[in-house]
Amino acid sequence: MDVETTGLDVELDEIIELAMVPFDYDVEGVIQSILPPFSALRDPGRPIPASVTALTGLTEEMVAGRSIEADDVRRFISQAAVVVAHNASFDRRFCERLCDAFVNLPWACSLTEVPWREEGFEGSRLTHLANGHGLFFDGHRAVHDCLAGIEILTRPLPLSGRTGLAVLLDSARKPRWRIWATGAPYELRETLKRRGYRWNDGSDGRPRSWHADVCDEQGELEFLCAEIYRTSDAEILSKRVTAFDRFSCRV
Repeated sequence: MDVETTGLDVELDEIIELAMVPFDYDVEGVIQSILPPFSALRDPGRPIPASVTALTGLTEEMVAGRSIEADDVRRFISQAAVVVAHNASFDRRFCERLCDAFVNLPWACSLTEVPWREEGFEGSRLTHLANGHGLFFDGHRAVHDCLAGIEILTRPLPLSGRTGLAVLLDSARKPRWRIWATGAPYELRETLKRRGYRWNDGSDGRPRSWHADVCDEQGELEFLCAEIYRTSDAEILSKRVTAFDRFSCRV
């Protein structure tokens, strides 16, 4: 699935396009069939920034008076086993505002849960991945991005030989732990950034702290105690996270 929005702020901006393309896959992560898509436009009730129109081609005239009904979305995703998005941490937060049915589904992120660079790709953006597979697509309209993402996931990865979807599903099934390095020394911020931590400013009600999602909770706690806090008595916030709440504001 993919959304186009008026901006990047989930609290202030609005969805202007939603597309979802369902597909069937087998236990080996091989896509068997692609089904008819859901695609709809939505009037955000405010001007669409010129930069968004330049990127997506969507104008105020195109979305005027259009809406996306939550009941239509709910019916469409009622049989979904997992929601796949290319940058799920962005899409999920907008989608959960639009329709509460997205809250109860597991999500997987094809941007972050497939090791694209390790497999030899220049980057993990859809355009980089398409180029790496010798593909071209008309990007930045939601349904086109969905179809491109599915095509990329159907293909074997250069090194492992597994499909991108198989690797993605394996990652989505594994639990993670959200670690909050509260009170970490300011002078060690670059160490945390290199390890994959991101800063949260506290404006969303979550801790004002560096945080990361990790597979090895115990190993990460040991690293923080030894390299960041330099004490074995540090109190570090940790929460188990599965695909049902990963990428959501609720974590």
